[in-house]
Amino acid sequence: MNNNIKEQILNGETVLGLELGSTRIKAVLIAKDHLPIAEGSFAWENHYENGYWTYDLEEVRQGVQSCYKDLKQDVFQKYGVILKKLHAIGVSAMMHGYLAFDENGTLLTPFRTWRNTTTLEAAQKLSDLFQFNIPQRWSVAHLYQAILNHEEHVSSIHSINTLSGYMHELLTAERVLGIGDASGMFPIDPKTGDYDEKMLSLFEEVKGDYSWKLKEILPVVKKAGEYAGKLTKEGALLLDPSGDLEEGIVFCPPEGDAGTGMTATNSIREKTGNVSAGTSIFGMIVLDKPLKHYYPEVDIVTTPDGAPVAMIHCNNCSSDINAWINMFQELLQMTGTDISQDELYRILFERSLEGDADCSSMVNFNYVSGEHVTGCENGSPLFIRSVGSSFNLANFMKAQIYSAFSVLKIGMDLLKEKEKIEIKRIYGHGGLFKTKGVAQRYLAAALNTETVIKKTAGEGGPWGMALLAQYMDAYNLSLADWLEQKVFVHDEEETIIPNPEEVSGFEQYIENYKNLLSVEKEAGMLLK
Repeated sequence: MNNNIKEQILNGETVLGLELGSTRIKAVLIAKDHLPIAEGSFAWENHYENGYWTYDLEEVRQGVQSCYKDLKQDVFQKYGVILKKLHAIGVSAMMHGYLAFDENGTLLTPFRTWRNTTTLEAAQKLSDLFQFNIPQRWSVAHLYQAILNHEEHVSSIHSINTLSGYMHELLTAERVLGIGDASGMFPIDPKTGDYDEKMLSLFEEVKGDYSWKLKEILPVVKKAGEYAGKLTKEGALLLDPSGDLEEGIVFCPPEGDAGTGMTATNSIREKTGNVSAGTSIFGMIVLDKPLKHYYPEVDIVTTPDGAPVAMIHCNNCSSDINAWINMFQELLQMTGTDISQDELYRILFERSLEGDADCSSMVNFNYVSGEHVTGCENGSPLFIRSVGSSFNLANFMKAQIYSAFSVLKIGMDLLKEKEKIEIKRIYGHGGLFKTKGVAQRYLAAALNTETVIKKTAGEGGPWGMALLAQYMDAYNLSLADWLEQKVFVHDEEETIIPNPEEVSGFEQYIENYKNLLSVEKEAGMLLK
């Protein structure tokens, strides 16, 4: 088997998926059978500077180089060859946000990421104007807020982009974007597969006296399977400064992490859904018909091949859990106990299974940043318990994990109640599901829906991106058919059916949660 893979590497038949996530840049190399054969990673964190969550673009370059170097070393250690040629490459990244450049490609203002909740006025005005929900995270909301704030840089804008589109342009010199990621910049017309012309015209009427037109500064939209450029000489040296990597490798359209998550979980077909749980958490339901109304809690985006998707995006998921576990590990280290963080997560997650179904009247708000779904502009992690709570480790940990799904549940319940959307199965992926049978079980209870974790789900976004790059060879099949018939045909999976007692317990927990939202809002306003 290793000899076969070695030949594929030497012949340039393998495919690279690269994803710039919130806490990690990761690369996955896959063989012709679609399975991963090597990987690399680079850990990083966003910074809160001058009122904005941001990443420095120099760190983006350095992180991508470090990640690719790690992948290259993994290939050499496993197969004894130097990675020089590739069949195709795909780049993905966290969606939304705001990167604005002048005509010389100079960044005009620090990168404003999806995590910022600074565009409420713009988001509300644009939603009213378009009669279509424009979330605060979307690029057009950031742009319009900059206009409303009379920011000087707006007059110098030549282009705006997302992080995946920016990285793709560095590597290929092509300013294009996959339709899924583009749908987080500006609304997409499902009939044309391009930005909505009517809404573009409405924006031009309110944008003010600027020489640029919005359509001209947005990236060109492309769907999954389409050609999106080749690796330039400069791009090859950016990825691999050693000069080993050859130029000319073809690229698929760059995508957002929502699109790669849908691909990695085979959730592309109508009425399928998935939940991605990491630093943020979002649920995606592929629609078979348009929603009757628009809601501030529900984003309408698309699959990588352009089908409309209802998305419940929540800014906060695992960060608060991570902070508590880091503190527990610090305590253990002080006692001389040597335990890996992975093992500590497993122990604490499994301990939560012994907790009460409703967490014994304990409630946790994991808001490291604001949450638009629950109307909290500012974040403030907050743990509350009643005097009569059974305050033990199991209930505490269960409340922490429940908290990761709480805002998602509120948004999903809205779709079920107001739009009568039926969710038969939800596919989960992301780090929160790493401990088998714990977070998956609580997600089933939260959504009262059968939940599935695929054996390959742990590969996550970069694997999904590699698959999208590989799909360029199979464009005669629809993306959904190709995934079902070629990629997931023998895939293993774990399924959990909701337990009625746990469903009832989560309902009680969420009732307490909603009753205490006013306390969380107050804390977010008062604590600095």
